[in-house]
Amino acid sequence: MNGSGSTPRQKARLLAGEVKRDRWLNRDEARRLVDACPSHLAALVRFALATGCRAREITTGLEWNRVDLSRGHAWLNHTKNGTPREVPLNADAVAVLEEQFDKHPRFCFTYQGKPIGWELTNSAWHAALAKAGIRDFRFHDLRHTWASWHRQAGTSCDELKELGGWKSRTMVDRYAKYATEHLAVAAARIAGDRDNNMVPLITFLSRQKDEGPVTFATGPS
Repeated sequence: MNGSGSTPRQKARLLAGEVKRDRWLNRDEARRLVDACPSHLAALVRFALATGCRAREITTGLEWNRVDLSRGHAWLNHTKNGTPREVPLNADAVAVLEEQFDKHPRFCFTYQGKPIGWELTNSAWHAALAKAGIRDFRFHDLRHTWASWHRQAGTSCDELKELGGWKSRTMVDRYAKYATEHLAVAAARIAGDRDNNMVPLITFLSRQKDEGPVTFATGPS
């Protein structure tokens, strides 16, 4: 009980290292960001958008001996939750990796011949955001973008949990709303000018009454 006599509300606890944040990009913003990035950073952004992998999972975590392009998968030994996982690679992810061939004998993503080991908060990242006209966006928000796109495309929360390597549905359920929110645009198409958009059902039904019942042929035509 607090001083006012009411029971204090329990605060929802987030998983370790997770922040409640739903910032994500639409397709046009994502294209602008990729175009604004230098080549090595653009590759990281494209791969993150294709797989939902975190920054460290892509940079120091992804090595060629754990990639099988023929089967379309990569194996991550070092993940945020400490559990190794297999990452399915779609066509976009495979295309990015194929562009990285022969750049380094061990690491998939490099810069000037060396693995990228720094946090993605450097001047190149911020310069790309500014050039693309995108504000308040972190590299980890690419994972939110990937998850949001999946839900909009019809991927279930259970499927998304497995794809993203989450241990529980707690963090995945936050994306459930995106499965229907994007349909607002489609729903709005019949709003507004009702006289021009509505089918004249009253006239159609009146004709049926005057002309007798409508019959439909059965069997092969």
